[in-house]
Amino acid sequence: MKAWTFTTEAHGLTERAAAWREAMYRLGLPVGDLVAGAAPRASVTCLTSPLGMEFARIDAGAQTIGGRRTDLPATIWLVVLVEGRARIVGDGLDEEIAAGDVVYGPADHMATLALKTRCRLLWVRVPRMALGHRLIGAGRLAIGKMAIDQGLPGVLSGFLVAVGEKLADLSHDDLRPIEAALTEFLAAILAELPGGETAKGATQISRVSQIVEAMLPEADLTLARLAEASGLAPRTLQKLLSAAGQTFAGYVRARRLERCRADLASPLSAGLSIAEISSRWGFSDPAYFSRAFRDAYGLSPREHRRVAAAENAAQS
Repeated sequence: MKAWTFTTEAHGLTERAAAWREAMYRLGLPVGDLVAGAAPRASVTCLTSPLGMEFARIDAGAQTIGGRRTDLPATIWLVVLVEGRARIVGDGLDEEIAAGDVVYGPADHMATLALKTRCRLLWVRVPRMALGHRLIGAGRLAIGKMAIDQGLPGVLSGFLVAVGEKLADLSHDDLRPIEAALTEFLAAILAELPGGETAKGATQISRVSQIVEAMLPEADLTLARLAEASGLAPRTLQKLLSAAGQTFAGYVRARRLERCRADLASPLSAGLSIAEISSRWGFSDPAYFSRAFRDAYGLSPREHRRVAAAENAAQS
């Protein structure tokens, strides 16, 4: 799967504004004010990861990007400003942002990003489903700006800047380790924000989540075995999961299904049968796996694989 690209240079002067608005809308970014009387000079390079995270490098002049998208699946967005000056407004926040700053928010909240100068930025849209396995308590997440002079947010800023600079050279499958690392960053950082888990709870959840991920291939994974591996009492584990709106069985099943879903869509697993993929992630009954998959995603495993293969072929 290759990146899709856009540049206003491919359009006539009178067509550029409309073409730019269309390209940005494809990213889920409604464009507001453009510089009056000037045809925009702008470009986009966008690549989607196997888990559905969207990474887009945007080079554009002064303009306003504002609004919200309620027609999209639940997502969290991140913006790191690589070059230029801008301002973020939303949910009571009104702050200048400079090169290296990272801002974030849920896609269904009203926000305005005003580019004050010509800017280069990396826009990342993360489906909440991709973060669900980390049990992030982000239900009350609001528009915010990370303090990049402190610990992990500063590391995340450098990481995202580097991804933005190299995005055009990456492939769909190259993004696998990047999306895994980004998930870890967000699990740790967002849990510390207002409305997230407590520091102690976030640490426990993060550790338990990592252990579960390592144990998913084991068909006999039980709450007792997880308790033994994590050093926590079964009752403590149940409370942690309950606080995140999960049950042990439901959580493990959802994580296994998501792993199978990713493998079924990946060209790297094209040589494996559906039964082999489901077994590799702990499903011992193919019929049960097929029913659970359809209930979760609305397609059978075979249908999902066929649709993903067609999409990969169309974008290769």
